[in-house]
Amino acid sequence: MGELTHFNAHGDAHMVNVEEKDDTRRVARACGTIYVGAEVFRAIADGTARKGDVLGVARVAGIMGAKRTSELIPLCHIVPLTGCTLDFHLNEADYAVTAICEASCVGKTGVEMEALTAVQIALLTIYDMCKAMNREMMISECFLLEKDGGKSGHFVR
Repeated sequence: MGELTHFNAHGDAHMVNVEEKDDTRRVARACGTIYVGAEVFRAIADGTARKGDVLGVARVAGIMGAKRTSELIPLCHIVPLTGCTLDFHLNEADYAVTAICEASCVGKTGVEMEALTAVQIALLTIYDMCKAMNREMMISECFLLEKDGGKSGHFVR
């Protein structure tokens, strides 16, 4: 594990200066799961949810979240995304929806936070659109799957 870089010698939070770093291609993949229950799962899978296309809206919301990550996380740099995809896997056995995001950029800092934010916003959107049917839904297991680029190299969970 490396040192915490968001604190100065006095323990004060600051945004890390990345101006000396090289621009490189950076990619991150993250995932997370929401357990929705049988009724909500069926409505999502069949496209019959009262509020409309749950996964379509969640996809757009997640991508929008990735683009706004630096506004939500105080010490996060503004990252010029070059791509962001968000896919969903339906797991009927567990009545679960897993969101997987891949975010990419060419820049001085990574896109892990953007990928993680996209996943969380997508899952929150699913919750919001379906909460009238089930308030016991549970968002869980959100983590970084993989990152590549920059000095720290390639990471795979």
